[in-house]
Amino acid sequence: MESHAMTGQGRGRVDYDECGIGPAVVLVPGSCSTGAVWRPVIAAWGSQLRAVTTSLPGYGGTDERRTASDPSIAYEAEAVESVIRRAGGRVHLVGHSFGGLVALAVALRNRVALASLAIIEAPAMGVLQKPEEEPHYRAFRQMSEAYFAAFERAQPEAVEMMMDFYGGAGSFASLPGRVRAYAVATTATNILDWASAYDFPLTAEALAKVQLPTLVVLGDRSNPAVQRANVLLSKQIGDAMLEAIGGAAHFMITTHAGEVARLIATHVYRAEERSKTPAQ
Repeated sequence: MESHAMTGQGRGRVDYDECGIGPAVVLVPGSCSTGAVWRPVIAAWGSQLRAVTTSLPGYGGTDERRTASDPSIAYEAEAVESVIRRAGGRVHLVGHSFGGLVALAVALRNRVALASLAIIEAPAMGVLQKPEEEPHYRAFRQMSEAYFAAFERAQPEAVEMMMDFYGGAGSFASLPGRVRAYAVATTATNILDWASAYDFPLTAEALAKVQLPTLVVLGDRSNPAVQRANVLLSKQIGDAMLEAIGGAAHFMITTHAGEVARLIATHVYRAEERSKTPAQ
């Protein structure tokens, strides 16, 4: 296994780890976590895929590059792009939660070589900004505004309401103590993540231009607003398929790691085969 912090685009350190052989899969974690969160998925693969992991800015060993006045998701995308360039060649890009939104930003920017894209429950509020989707968009807004207010009041576990919004009541309390502590410690970074997400426009026209083989995954027990956003992504991205994992909620990469691993591996090998087939 290779493990080190690399320097990306002159903006500081970026976590980089890799193990295994085969097609390269770059795995982007969500908020309040590091690349280590992918270990159960990687373990389920054995060594059949070359797994490259990182951490988003502000987490793990990756330096923050955003500010409250400039939370652009482009800074997140730049960090992931530096990892992709370090991995070399065309990679399969996979992102969970906010990492899925960053992966989508990378695909839309089209500055690095991607073989496929997989998005696991991205908080894609931009696709909900239309009158018929207003109840789902409002669900995100109401939660995040209450969360931000609790953080401003210095409530140490304000992040609990965000975690429970995603995973259901009791999700935060069920996490190991060290995981809860890390989430609390990185709450300010997570609030920047939400600013980045709300600032990221997603139009049907832009999404239709993503012609990569794309997999969108959701859990059938996840928050309805999160599910709806991802259903819309799967419909608006040019070449996408949707998969739902039964009995799973937002934190499925740990609770249903085997099923997530199987879906990603199938998607990766399908994309590899497609790339070998001459265009008609």
